[in-house]
Amino acid sequence: MRALVCHAPLDLRLDPTTLDQMGSHQLQVRVAFGGICGSDLHYFQHGGFGAVRLKEPMALGHEVSGVIDAVGSAIAGYRVGQRIAISPSRPCGACGFCQQGLPNHCSDMSFYGSAMRFPHVQGAFQEMLVIDASQAHPIADSLSLSEAALAEPLSVGLHAIARAGSVFGKQVLVTGCGPIGALLIAGLRRAGAARIVAADIADLPLTCALKMGADETVNLMQNPDGLAPFAINKGRFDVMFEASGSDKALRAGLEVVAPRGVIVTIGLGGDITMPLNMLVAKEIDLRGTFRFHHEFAVAVGFLNQGLIDGKPVISDIVAFDQAKEAFKLAGDKRQSMKVQIDFTQGSTEPAH
Repeated sequence: MRALVCHAPLDLRLDPTTLDQMGSHQLQVRVAFGGICGSDLHYFQHGGFGAVRLKEPMALGHEVSGVIDAVGSAIAGYRVGQRIAISPSRPCGACGFCQQGLPNHCSDMSFYGSAMRFPHVQGAFQEMLVIDASQAHPIADSLSLSEAALAEPLSVGLHAIARAGSVFGKQVLVTGCGPIGALLIAGLRRAGAARIVAADIADLPLTCALKMGADETVNLMQNPDGLAPFAINKGRFDVMFEASGSDKALRAGLEVVAPRGVIVTIGLGGDITMPLNMLVAKEIDLRGTFRFHHEFAVAVGFLNQGLIDGKPVISDIVAFDQAKEAFKLAGDKRQSMKVQIDFTQGSTEPAH
């Protein structure tokens, strides 16, 4: 079989690889669709992000769906041919953080396509995978395998909402309306946010944000002062989600978030400077958010029940054989939202 392997920046190859032997508590899965994430792009474009760097070739990908091909002898409740969303999160369950109920901070985490540890954890952009049964989440007959591959980025957004605390009845700002920001907006609607303002520097993600439930959008490229009215009287927003990774966006949030408001940072950015005097004077809570765990099952449930429609987020579907072109497309945020790789056939398809 083949895997999509990043050897170095801009060096992406379809390499032959071998399938792990399936254990009695595992499933063998044919991968169907895989979404290209921002972290995948960082590996492809730059060889990593921050202090995390590729030290050896690594298969990319962690947003995948598939079809069960074989079932371990000790597993009940799954069958060959069953369609599933696959969680990339494999915490050890035994470390101190897992025991505290913080599996996303597991000291021995195996998360698909991550160079945070060495040897690196190989990713899920492979034609076949062997997974633990705990990673498999059955999907409804009404849900396409393409949409099921959105469960992972939706989970990131749901965990960010959990980190913010209650958003019920609150005024919310989302900066950065790529796939995670857009799916986050849909999650905010489910969580009862009263008003959602979405800001970005391109029209395509803002159009998608409206389809996902935003009440108002601001194009900061066309209107750099578009958020200024929200800074009146110490700020109007109760909660801000920063999903662009832009230091400028994060600093601007201090102007428009109300006293004792909450800012949750999602986007991966570098080191930044902040006016801490404003953070202190307005008693703003600045919170990080990292991956997810139990939110994956919630995300699949929302998608299965049609409570969140992720289809507007999917802009392009490209065949596995054309994966390098898919990464180039995904890197152009003015032309694409979520670019997915179709592992089931060898020709490029339009989005659906």
